[in-house]
Amino acid sequence: MKYQTLKKTDLRISEIGLGTNAVGGHNLFQNLSEADGIEFVREALNNGVNFIDTADIYGVGRSEELVGEVVKEFKRDDLVIATKGAQQWLEDGSVKTNNRPEYLRAALENSLQRLQLDYVDLYYLHFPDKETPFAESIGALARLKEEGKIRAIGISNVSLEQLKEANAHGDISALQSPYNMLDRSAEEELLPYCVENNISFIPYGPLAFGLLGGGFTKDTKLDAQDWRNSVPLFQGEQFGKTLETVDKLKEFAAQKETTLPNLALVWLLAQQGVDAVIPGGKRKERILENIQASDMSLSKEELNFIHNILINN
Repeated sequence: MKYQTLKKTDLRISEIGLGTNAVGGHNLFQNLSEADGIEFVREALNNGVNFIDTADIYGVGRSEELVGEVVKEFKRDDLVIATKGAQQWLEDGSVKTNNRPEYLRAALENSLQRLQLDYVDLYYLHFPDKETPFAESIGALARLKEEGKIRAIGISNVSLEQLKEANAHGDISALQSPYNMLDRSAEEELLPYCVENNISFIPYGPLAFGLLGGGFTKDTKLDAQDWRNSVPLFQGEQFGKTLETVDKLKEFAAQKETTLPNLALVWLLAQQGVDAVIPGGKRKERILENIQASDMSLSKEELNFIHNILINN
């Protein structure tokens, strides 16, 4: 496993991290096994992954609880635990985005309790509420950092202008945003800004929410409650075109004697500014395959070949 340094910190993160939205994320996926989720996290930590990503909204806190159960089995100083806040669930079951300083403090305290930790290494503002000025919300996180409750500040799901405002005083160490072979919109503005301003770019959805796992066909139907139904790549004609691109990428992966998921991960790690990827999953068998990507590389010629596949489909 290779490790990188999270920008503006001394935190060493495994470049293959672990996304845990399917670990207890019962509000996002159907028929999840919590036992499998626990083994998924444990297998990652046992094999050199030290960068664990979760959020308080995953399973309405359940993901954090399960991650916390596993994390306590390991040496805390060896791990880099990231979680996210700003999604407030209300008594009627609805969710409201809330960036108010007092809410963020309470959300962090609740996350720490569920994770059974005294601090988290990286705390993301999960979504902007478009009401609270970033000077207030990021200012609140800066105070929590001064208190030792978080070690680094991240932000997620923002536009370039919002990122600039949030980073006005250089507080942001990490941006988490969609980026994968099939969605390269981050390359237009967000990724260059991160490179120029010493911010680690952590892509979410590195496997295009399963599409780059290689298991989808034109006949695949998502469950009606599956959140991926809202993702354009899964809709209508775009879904068929996407699968054509995936088939060509599969062929290239086979020629390189690797899997499509590993090709997708190593491609991301080859992009300037990307310090780690956080593939998710439901079963521990996926872990050993994912971490193999850390030992792979792509030549300039191979990157150009992949680029031509992506722009011509």
